[in-house]
Amino acid sequence: MERRDFAKKALLGAAGASVLGGCADEESSGGAANVQPNKTVRWKLASSFSRSLDTIYGAAEVLADRVDTLTDGNFQIRTYPGGELVPPLEVLGSVQSGTVEMGHSASYYFIGKNPALAFDCTVPFGLTARQYRAWIYHGGGMELMRDLFSDFNILNLPGGNTGTQMGGWFNVAVNGLSDMDGLKMRIPGLGGSVMSEMGVNTQVLPSGEIYPSLERGAIDAAEWVGPYDDEKLGFHEVAKYYYYPGWWEPGPALTFYVNRDAYDQLPTQYQEALKTAAKEADLNMLAQYDHKNPAALDRLLDKDVTLRRFPDEVMSEAQTITQQLLEDNASGNKQYRKVYDAYKEAREDAYKWFGTAEMGYADFAFPRMGQKQSASSSA
Repeated sequence: MERRDFAKKALLGAAGASVLGGCADEESSGGAANVQPNKTVRWKLASSFSRSLDTIYGAAEVLADRVDTLTDGNFQIRTYPGGELVPPLEVLGSVQSGTVEMGHSASYYFIGKNPALAFDCTVPFGLTARQYRAWIYHGGGMELMRDLFSDFNILNLPGGNTGTQMGGWFNVAVNGLSDMDGLKMRIPGLGGSVMSEMGVNTQVLPSGEIYPSLERGAIDAAEWVGPYDDEKLGFHEVAKYYYYPGWWEPGPALTFYVNRDAYDQLPTQYQEALKTAAKEADLNMLAQYDHKNPAALDRLLDKDVTLRRFPDEVMSEAQTITQQLLEDNASGNKQYRKVYDAYKEAREDAYKWFGTAEMGYADFAFPRMGQKQSASSSA
């Protein structure tokens, strides 16, 4: 009996060793890779943003650090700022081709590949950050975006949000629609298309090229994110008019792009660690901006920056053009129409709710409490 038990145990042990050994050599097999909890994995992540932009670029670092911790250092992701490994506006294509396993960018940079990618980031007069997250996580938005990105062999994971952005920096005053005609402005996405319809000559430039372009007069205006980043980039040194609100970016979301083949080869534990880390980075970015922007705006205003609101006629015309462009893009494009209709329905529902409770509170409390705080501070 003892001899038979020993032989049985030896056979089972040999079989187990064979299975584990086979898995170690079969990294190209998703099923095999998924049973290797201690597998060593090294990935590269290409960002569209410079390292100096610690909040927006920092989301990739938050993700990488969290993945490293959750896998006891076995899954490491090295992050690269825009231009160091991949040009900032080529991140999506580099992930698609497998040049890098991951990317971090704003999907409206790539509407030339598919115009519906704008909805993964933001559209003018669209969803705010909270409304976008409600749609993505619980309103069917994620499924629609996954369908879009499957054409690029990419798994998309929400990767942050800046909140409503500012309208940008101008070297000339905008008092009405006529002042938009002939203006040269850095602005991407559908917002750029709307500006073009208002007579603006638009360009898409990475963050590092905006300051010198404003300084030498190659452009008259530029938008980026908001006070914290804008101060870091020094725009107040080369333009004095600071406009708000950024009606074209009410809640711009960033996205982590993951090469689908690389993802499928990860152990299940690593896949879950990656998704968990992405969600943490997603939530962290908006909280950081909401904390940092108020103080940064105060500092900018102390530097003789002129804060101005866009005239109503400019915003009304922009809204009219936006609605027409969205309908035109959806005409004859079934995929775009499917996403747009779902987005529009989510926006309508969100606006009704936020326009009741949130706006009712904000309209009353924000001006009064802000004035009291300013008076207290000056005293």
